[in-house]
Amino acid sequence: MMPFAWARAANVSQGAVAASITVAEAMTTAPDVTARGRSSIVMAGGIDLLDLLKENLLAPATILSLGNIPGLNTVVEEEDGGIRIGPLVTLAELASHPIVNRRYPVLASAARVSASPQIRNVATLGGNLLQRPRCWYFRRIEYRCSRKGGNHCFAISGENQYHAIFDNMPCAIVHPSTSATALVALGASIELTNATGEIRKVLLEDFFVLPDQDIRRENNLKPQEILTAIRLPAVPASLRMVHLKQGEKDSFDWPLADVAVTLNVGPDGICNRAAIILGAAAPAPHRAKTAEAILVGKRIDENLAREAAHAALDGATPLAKNAYKLPLFEVLVRRAILKAVA
Repeated sequence: MMPFAWARAANVSQGAVAASITVAEAMTTAPDVTARGRSSIVMAGGIDLLDLLKENLLAPATILSLGNIPGLNTVVEEEDGGIRIGPLVTLAELASHPIVNRRYPVLASAARVSASPQIRNVATLGGNLLQRPRCWYFRRIEYRCSRKGGNHCFAISGENQYHAIFDNMPCAIVHPSTSATALVALGASIELTNATGEIRKVLLEDFFVLPDQDIRRENNLKPQEILTAIRLPAVPASLRMVHLKQGEKDSFDWPLADVAVTLNVGPDGICNRAAIILGAAAPAPHRAKTAEAILVGKRIDENLAREAAHAALDGATPLAKNAYKLPLFEVLVRRAILKAVA
């Protein structure tokens, strides 16, 4: 680990000014002493950042903590019935928060099964959304893959059993955030604030970037811009929601697959709106649009759930060692749909 200076931001403006370079840009810029002397990045909980520093994948001159900025660690009810979540709210706080559990149980569930209890008490929602991929080639300094400024994705023809089955060319990473799967299903949006105080509002689903758009980054965060809020819209009482995760073991494991389903079911039992989002399936949370369309306008039963689950895999292009994800996702989607309407 290279030495660095450490400081704390007192307000959002200080934090944004200090974010002179995004982590993605810092990891693809050729090492240069002069450039490094000017580089500074910000941190929230620091879980992912510490990993990158220890592996010498990142060497900023300065790290600025956002932990002391007022208002970034709260969950606030808004007048329109939605909620505003600060990016410094920890996953443990999110999982146990009464409002989140009552109105958005799909998000509480996703937070509850993320990482270990120790990490959940430190890791923040903002950091969880902005963390870098967990691909083992990306995480090893010996491999200069496409995402780190090289010209090759080693996973496509290598060890790819945990990698993407959708949108996996020219890079086969999966997005590492379980919370993102639930948030996209809920129609979440985010607020990004720059050094002059200007706020950019973005639908979370539109914030993520696929490899064929920009292979070196997972989102469109800009330099001198920090995440300052995650906003969830009000949900009707008729909205049913379920999150399911499958890992190799039951505790603190990265998912092989996770699924978030939200269904708006009318009093007549007809589904009038559906969201089916697959996590650990693609470089961004993957919306199963064909499966959603099958459910809308119909009364959901086991046969319809089975048809939608099969359609959720439309367009999948599994790699040599991850085709097992196809039946795994199909089962999870079917179970989530049926659990939502039970």
